[in-house]
Amino acid sequence: MIPGAKIEQRDPPLPPDQILPTMYDLPSEDPEEPGLPDEFHDLQPQLLSATLQLSTYAADNRFTGTDLNLYYDIRQPLWYKRPDWFLVLGVPRLYQGQDLRLSYVLWQEGVSPFVVVELISPGTEAEDLGQVKPSANQPPTKWQVYEQILRVPYYIVYNRYSNQLQAFGLKEGTYQPLELTHQKLWIPQLNLGLGLWQGTYQGISRHWLRWYNPRNWISTEAEQERQRAEQAEAKLLRSQQQQQRLIEQLRARGIDPDELLS
Repeated sequence: MIPGAKIEQRDPPLPPDQILPTMYDLPSEDPEEPGLPDEFHDLQPQLLSATLQLSTYAADNRFTGTDLNLYYDIRQPLWYKRPDWFLVLGVPRLYQGQDLRLSYVLWQEGVSPFVVVELISPGTEAEDLGQVKPSANQPPTKWQVYEQILRVPYYIVYNRYSNQLQAFGLKEGTYQPLELTHQKLWIPQLNLGLGLWQGTYQGISRHWLRWYNPRNWISTEAEQERQRAEQAEAKLLRSQQQQQRLIEQLRARGIDPDELLS
């Protein structure tokens, strides 16, 4: 249906996916909106998704969105926010179990994000941190949408220019700063933490946001494959060293190893 069109209801009522705008009806991008400000806004969300390993939610029972339109108000169906990264729990990985999402439409999905991450860009810091008020007849700010409409339990803001990580949690309906330990935030409901890691990802060495479990930083599949290869190489080297020591011991006793193998 076309957003803003009059909704005709029937008796018995039709389900929302038949009378309210879906992701197929709403625009997935604004051609007049500027693109991503830099490559970091592409790579950092990739790392967040790649290191998210939840023991209580299967991969097909959660959704992570990156720079995706998030529609939140059926009264204003064209209003949206575009989080840099967000996690929704308890929804199918695919829309209605069969299609990749074009956007995330709250009144169709029925579940708000559990975590939202915003990566501060020049000019966005004031809105990201709730320091601006919307003008009359204008959409609410990100802060207002996440806090008052979506009621996102965890709102994370990272400034890569200053390497400052800030986290906010809902308390009595408003966002309150959450205490970080060594630039890390533990989220009990996920049994995971989110923190600043110094290392190399995609060939770039810097501070990155990534997930960690009670023991370690969580590795990406590529890192795990590299670790397996390194372990196999180390095992082969140890085997070769043991074989060489055995040969040397045999020779020290006057035994020719080649004769034993012939």
